[in-house]
Amino acid sequence: MSTKERFLTYIAFDTQSNPNSETFPSTERQKRLGEHLVEELRKLGIDNAYLDQYGYVYGFFPTNRNSKLTVGLIAHMDTAQEMPGQCLNPKIIANWQGEDIKLENGLVLSTKAFPILNKYLGHELITTDGTTLLGADDKSGIAIIMDAIHQLVKEDLPRPNVMVVFTPDEEIGQGTKHFDYSKKIDFAYTLDGGPIDVINFENFNAWSADITIEGKAIHPGDAKNKMVNSLLVAMELQSLLPTFENPAFTEKYEGFYHLTEMSGTVAQTKIHYIIRNHDETKIKQQLELMKSVCSFLNQKYGANTVDLQLKESYANMRPLLLKRHEVLEYPIKALKRKGIIASFEPIRGGTDGARLTYGGIPCPNLGTGSGNHHGPYEFASVDAMDKMAEVLVELMKIIALEA
Repeated sequence: MSTKERFLTYIAFDTQSNPNSETFPSTERQKRLGEHLVEELRKLGIDNAYLDQYGYVYGFFPTNRNSKLTVGLIAHMDTAQEMPGQCLNPKIIANWQGEDIKLENGLVLSTKAFPILNKYLGHELITTDGTTLLGADDKSGIAIIMDAIHQLVKEDLPRPNVMVVFTPDEEIGQGTKHFDYSKKIDFAYTLDGGPIDVINFENFNAWSADITIEGKAIHPGDAKNKMVNSLLVAMELQSLLPTFENPAFTEKYEGFYHLTEMSGTVAQTKIHYIIRNHDETKIKQQLELMKSVCSFLNQKYGANTVDLQLKESYANMRPLLLKRHEVLEYPIKALKRKGIIASFEPIRGGTDGARLTYGGIPCPNLGTGSGNHHGPYEFASVDAMDKMAEVLVELMKIIALEA
């Protein structure tokens, strides 16, 4: 089975996670893909592969070169919530030459709107039809890992001890909640989106802000000097935050405040922000500004009008990974041997790797040749996935023979 065939099989599974669920995994449907992957791993010769009660797939592949290292290869099974997650009608474009790709509902995937596509001229592309997610985030990563394992097994190529892990609920920030750290993985790599030349070892410092605003509801005919409209206070709060520290105006290392939810009435409004920055000092400044804005509104409208609850989600893994430079040097060398010069970009989001790194398993992220995730313009390059599987095989050789 080719990488392409594996990928097309995986995206036909509906594996959306649910942020409002109280179960783990958040949806049972993720386990259906997990069961399929266990069966596939066993067919590849990893007889110990299993699906645990929390929906994680584990498979241990022992070294054939007396390596003392155990390396994790990790991808997540769930997809995001922005659109339906089961892709049953993907578009396949062989030898794509840069022409616009017309999707349903009048949508167009073009190099003008998405310049990143220029990296994939001449490639075979797989896209959505415009009505669903593609699921390349992160089923492209799963397909690459599976194909690499297939190559390692078929040709008995050098490898360290390898622990394959497919996680649930990454898209809702819970991908490592029940991760089994007893597996004794020395270091790991997630394969989770982006160009294959890019290695990610920096991510946001991430916080959330849940804010409840209590208003004073009075009949509008008798409201003068009495009513406090909590909806308007929420709008005022937003206006007091920096206009351009917003996802729509930021890139690379620029942080932001992102209003993701707002619901309410005159009497009460609830709003939710995510607050992000790569720099530890700057994220603290952002948190202090949010506190100051809420304090100001309480002084203006009365004590306890605005209740702010801040919660840390995850931290930037950069400081810890720089202490384990060899974990970054191995993929740099593997890419180079396959004719690719590595580059580095900060992740403008989170990754299972960040939490794993802080849990004692250094874990940078590698690319999969996919892009435009979480929407109808999502795509994956078959050529890039095939190439990344080769890089992964080379990476295992390097660790087995040179580490």
